[in-house]
Amino acid sequence: MGTHYENHSNHNDSHDGPQRRHHDDRPTGRSDFGPFRGRGRGFGGSAMGMGMGPGFGFGPGGPGFGFGGPGRGGRGRARKGDVRLAILSLLADAPANGYGLMKAIGERTDGAWRPSPGSVYPTLQQLVDEGLITVSGEGRQSVYELTDEGHVYVGQHGDEIAKAWGDATETDAHHDEFIGSAVKLAGVIKQFAFDATPEQRTAGKEKIDELRRALYTILAD
Repeated sequence: MGTHYENHSNHNDSHDGPQRRHHDDRPTGRSDFGPFRGRGRGFGGSAMGMGMGPGFGFGPGGPGFGFGGPGRGGRGRARKGDVRLAILSLLADAPANGYGLMKAIGERTDGAWRPSPGSVYPTLQQLVDEGLITVSGEGRQSVYELTDEGHVYVGQHGDEIAKAWGDATETDAHHDEFIGSAVKLAGVIKQFAFDATPEQRTAGKEKIDELRRALYTILAD
């Protein structure tokens, strides 16, 4: 089961970038996902709750598993319906484009929740199809606005919307514990990368591959 999940995940990753660039109206930038990059951006930093970012490096500045700046990815994963409710809540205040909605969610949760374009834009399209919002303009000029039906929906689901925002800002202690363990693992892997004998690296690689497969199996359950 683990191998199947891993292959499926890699397949999605290979197509994710172009789809996001097609819909994204944010300022663009380049990221390097090379196998031994991440110069100085490693997750030996002081801020817990950091999101997965570019790089997997052992470059200058300490072990770098590419845990980027604070807030990228948030302090845990919001439930599936949260993006939908958050978008409707924000559009009840004023029309906005996709980037504006993502930025507003991040600001409202103090950076704890930053949904990706891959979750925001499909949700916006679904809400358009349901008649809860309308869209005007194209591409980066697209602006979304609640319909009358959308305003009614927001009024009827006030408690759910309030809970969605509350859940998004809760501290996830398990997330911090996981990151702490991952930081320790990064230090050990760095030692293997620079100090181990060829035989030790071979044995270490087998254990890393075994751990990777086990983690994918957990995700697939």
